[in-house]
Amino acid sequence: MAPLRMPQHLADPPHVDSGEAVLRFKLLEDVDAGLKRCEWRVQAALAELREHDAEGGPAGERARLLDEAADAVFALFVQHEACGCIDHEELVQRYHIPPEVTARIGASH
Repeated sequence: MAPLRMPQHLADPPHVDSGEAVLRFKLLEDVDAGLKRCEWRVQAALAELREHDAEGGPAGERARLLDEAADAVFALFVQHEACGCIDHEELVQRYHIPPEVTARIGASH
């Protein structure tokens, strides 16, 4: 009869994160936090634009709100691309981004 052997994965010493692993984790946390801030900014800008359209405010104000929404969406697209995602169609659908906003940043959806 062969002697019992402890499974090799249990015999290994406990895993200790290297400094590089900790740094990578912190960087990923920062990227995630930046993406969330961009998402909140887009939601707020689009909500303000929709509220303005529902109330029928002045045209000059609408142009400013469109510019703010376009800036927020552009920042979100850049952050999204920094995460390795180049298709923004899902973002356009998720946040119901109007075509006139994407047209201001040169995107066509």
